Amino acid sequence: MKFLPTSLLILALATAAAFAFDPSPLQDFCVAINDPEVFVNGKFCKDPKQVTADDFLFKGFRYPGNTANPLGSKVTPAFVDQFPGLNTLGISMARIDFALGGLNPPHTHPRGTEVLVVTEGTLLVSFVTSNQLNNTLFTKVLYKGDVFVFPIGLIHFQLNIGKTPALAFAALSSQNPGVITIANAVFGSKPPISADVLTKAFQVDKKVVDYLQAQFWYDNN
Repeated sequence: MKFLPTSLLILALATAAAFAFDPSPLQDFCVAINDPEVFVNGKFCKDPKQVTADDFLFKGFRYPGNTANPLGSKVTPAFVDQFPGLNTLGISMARIDFALGGLNPPHTHPRGTEVLVVTEGTLLVSFVTSNQLNNTLFTKVLYKGDVFVFPIGLIHFQLNIGKTPALAFAALSSQNPGVITIANAVFGSKPPISADVLTKAFQVDKKVVDYLQAQFWYDNN
């Protein structure tokens, strides 16, 4: 039996990794349009002859998000659904506003790494590694101008621990990185996850699970 040279195996793995996320565009741009009758992995392209400069402009970050909610935070996404000019470009952004004590709760982005920059205030930020690394918590206090990266798929959060409102901007390595808020997904799924599953998974009494599933799980996105 013949074996491939090590160099070829490395090249194959590198190639596979390169195609693990958003594919590279095959043209200058592909401004997204929605077709409600057809579902594809991504978005259809607008006719390039009909594209204008406005397709590459997003105005959603001009004004603060409304933080008057149970979490005290508001995420304003600039993903492909809100910003069609991002289609096929493999990048997106989000604005995150924090009231005093505001929390962007534990969540993951299944399709994107996040780079966060603090522009106002002081944030406590953390992420948790996978089971393979014993669910280690990495945490840091960020000040204005600091930048922190959250690896793709890992649970992370941001908490305003300063004495003023805070503001941060995030860049993500996908046009549609996705968001899974842990509490909402586990205790607010529709239909609900069986209480038998959750009582065993969290090692708590069924009354605790019933209480948590009865809550209104606010989505700050």
